[in-house]
Amino acid sequence: MPELQPQLVIMPEQTPQSETPPQSETPSQSEQPPQSEQPPQSEQQRSIETMMNRLGRCAAEQGGFVNCPIYRGSTNLFKSFADTMSPNAVYCYGTFGNPTRANLEKAWTALTGGAGTLVLSSGAQAVAYALMAVLNAGDNVLMTDTAYLPTRKFCDNFLSRKGISTVYYDPCITPDELRELLHKHPNTTALFMESPGSQTFEVQDVPGLCAVAHELNVTTLIDNTWATPMFFDAHAKGCDISIEAGTKYLSGHSDLIIGLISANAAWIPTMRDTLGLFQSTPSDESCFLALRGLRTMYMRVREAERRGLEVARFMKSRPEVLKVLHPAIPDCAGHNIWKRDFTGSTAVFSIVLQPRYTLQDVEHMLDNYKLFAMGYSWGGFESLVMYYDCTTYRTATAFAPGGLLVRYQIGLEGLEDLKEDLVEGFDRLNVEKSACVRE
Repeated sequence: MPELQPQLVIMPEQTPQSETPPQSETPSQSEQPPQSEQPPQSEQQRSIETMMNRLGRCAAEQGGFVNCPIYRGSTNLFKSFADTMSPNAVYCYGTFGNPTRANLEKAWTALTGGAGTLVLSSGAQAVAYALMAVLNAGDNVLMTDTAYLPTRKFCDNFLSRKGISTVYYDPCITPDELRELLHKHPNTTALFMESPGSQTFEVQDVPGLCAVAHELNVTTLIDNTWATPMFFDAHAKGCDISIEAGTKYLSGHSDLIIGLISANAAWIPTMRDTLGLFQSTPSDESCFLALRGLRTMYMRVREAERRGLEVARFMKSRPEVLKVLHPAIPDCAGHNIWKRDFTGSTAVFSIVLQPRYTLQDVEHMLDNYKLFAMGYSWGGFESLVMYYDCTTYRTATAFAPGGLLVRYQIGLEGLEDLKEDLVEGFDRLNVEKSACVRE
């Protein structure tokens, strides 16, 4: 007898009956998973810091241990022959989930207010899977011109080969301008936002853009990594799908790569089907570490907000700095939208240096920092710095900040120590410039 192929698993967050797809596509949703997989209503009504502390773990089902253990495995044993034929098994094979991943998905769903969550191996993979799930050959996606560079590469190098076009748009587009753009591209089926942009930090009018998109039956997606669900409620603001690189603030320790997709009831079945076809999964250790990071995330991100603002204001006072690109700073593009839609900010922002400084000056400044290290990503405990030339890839907008752009991630070192490091860096800028003038 040939080996039975595993059927798609029912993930812990259940799709409402009105959204249930045909049984031929996904297992029946009528059978509820164990009670522990559904957060009690009282848990969902508590503060976000309490939810982060308590969701995704149940000591009574873990032998009294506080944390959910790491479940490793490929084979999941069935209790009976009938179970092997049932579409209602919660777990049937390792690629379709295990209790460690299910606990993370359940917790993230409660935090985001979505109908379900999928966990993937990276933030970039989460973006790719979400786009593949909502787009078909012949479709067009409207992509913000500030999109994370791997997102642009996926659109330009992969989706284009599958018959899907991408049109980039100004991140500061108004709802009326979006309506006009959608009429110019009637095959548009998806609008992708990133607010704020992760290098230049323009804040988008997400509620207004989503309202227009939905009028024209366009699905809305957002990369919400900068704000996290703590500071921006993407689903409440109109986003059908919210994507998070958990590598950043969920992890918090620069030792984990993971991505999460939170989707509403209309889209979570399709998301699960897409993931089921590829059977691409994060490691069990990554899910465990993400759950562990969740327990301290509120405290870490709140502290990151305080530190980021203090250093951003310090930067604004420096004569070497032309602009500070931080949504909470009044002259940042979209600041008023940030005040309206967000409840906080994080510790990643950019500065634009005065036009007199050259790339060689910036190199000398960055190479000799003592505490700020050069490296990608953010959200960890260490302070980071990177130079970016955002003029080289933007196509819908002519980004001309007036000087060279440097992005900072403010870590957990002493603030006075960090400021001293920054001051010494600015001193190097000026010494380098003075030496050039003398020559």
